[in-house]
Amino acid sequence: MSEDATATTVGPVRSVDRALGVLEILARDEQASLGALARELGVHRSTVSRLVSVLVGHDLVAPPRGSGGYRLGPGCLRLAAATAATLDVSTVAQPFCEGLAAELDETCNVAILREGMTINVCQAEGSSAVATRNWVGQRTAPHATSSGKILLAHLAADELAAVLPHRLERFTTHTITTRAALRRELRAVRRQGYSYAQEEYEVGLHAVAAPIRDHTGEVVAALSAAGPGYRLTEEAFPRVRETLLACAGEISRRLRFSAG
Repeated sequence: MSEDATATTVGPVRSVDRALGVLEILARDEQASLGALARELGVHRSTVSRLVSVLVGHDLVAPPRGSGGYRLGPGCLRLAAATAATLDVSTVAQPFCEGLAAELDETCNVAILREGMTINVCQAEGSSAVATRNWVGQRTAPHATSSGKILLAHLAADELAAVLPHRLERFTTHTITTRAALRRELRAVRRQGYSYAQEEYEVGLHAVAAPIRDHTGEVVAALSAAGPGYRLTEEAFPRVRETLLACAGEISRRLRFSAG
C-alpha cells in the first residue's frame, strides 16, 4: 500500500476506534460529559463532539437530559437484539433440543431465517436416527420445510414478498411451488401455531415445527422434529406437535418471552 493510501485510511480508522471508545466508556460509566470523554480518550473536546454527534444521529448515543451526561442510545439495543437472536437462541435451545430428541427419539433442530433461507443453528438426534446427518449451518429453502414455514408465516407482508423468490423450487412431488398456495399454507400455520411438512423437501421425510419467541414476542426461530415417514407418521403428528409446542414455549420463556 502506498503512503498516500495509508494516509487516507488512518484518519477514518482512528475515528472508528475513538467512536468505539466512546461507546465503551458509556457502557462502563452509564453516562459521561464531553469533557470526561475527551480526557479519557486523550483528544480535544471538539473531536469528541463531532464523534458523539454522529453516534447520536445513529441513535447509538442519547444526548444529555438537564445536567446529566451522554448515555447509550436505543440503537445499541437494536444491535444487541440482532446478536441475541442468533447467539442466545442456539445457546439456550441446545439442551432443550437434546432432551426433546431423547423423548421423541427423532432428530430435532432449531432454525432461524437469514437472507431468505432457513439456517439450522443447533441439532440433536434420537437413538433411532436412520443415518447421521449434520444440519447445523445448512441452508434450506424455507417454503419446503416445517421450520421454514413457521418463520415465513410470522413475517410482515412486505418482508415475505421480499424474501420469496418468484419461482419456488420443487424438491419432490409434494413441494409447494406457487406463491398463492404457499400464502394459503402460511395463513393456516400462523392461525394454528405450528406447521407440518410431509415429503416436501426430501422423499420419505416428515417434520413438525413450532415457533420460538424472544422477549419482544417476535418469532425468532423454529423448533422442529423430523424423521422417516414410516415412523413419524401423520397419526403421530398431534402427539409430537404438543410436545414441540411445550418445549418451544419453555425455550421462549428462557429468552424472556412472556405471553401475558
